[in-house]
Amino acid sequence: VEKVLKNGCHLILFPNGTQKKVSSDGKTLTITFFNGDVKQVMPDQTVIYYYADAKTTHTTYSDGLEVLQFSNGQIEKHYPDGKKEITFPDQSIKNLFTDGQEESIFPDGTVVRIQRDGSKTIEFSNGQRELHTSQFKRREYPDGTVKTVYVNGQQETKYVSGRVRVKDKDGNIIMDTKL
Repeated sequence: VEKVLKNGCHLILFPNGTQKKVSSDGKTLTITFFNGDVKQVMPDQTVIYYYADAKTTHTTYSDGLEVLQFSNGQIEKHYPDGKKEITFPDQSIKNLFTDGQEESIFPDGTVVRIQRDGSKTIEFSNGQRELHTSQFKRREYPDGTVKTVYVNGQQETKYVSGRVRVKDKDGNIIMDTKL
């Protein structure tokens, strides 16, 4: 059944309960499906699809950007170049780059970057920095002190003064150059 409303809109009712509404200028289309899903096509060709069961909105813009908004507050942006940006309900942001790198930014200012080879860099808001590789974990402190823990458990601490202290896996001092 097709109805033409007073405002000039066309309303088409299908036997299964789906409704299609076309604006009077023909530039906006709204389809309300029998399951509660709603699809809107805007004049600029932006498509907004609401999934009723999942309470999720998927918006596709004419430039190719896709934005998904979930009921828990999570928002995902999928860019045409393949990059993805996810904003979590706690406002943490994760960027997934096309070359396989990842970057996470936490509300406290901590930034975690993961390279394609699996190495990880963590920059803390207090100025400390950590580097994790398959061979070691290294923490760099704002005063210049660097502590490295190797996979075999050995620890090496280099102080700004030039002092170097090395401990074995059990914490026993192997070397300590006191200046």
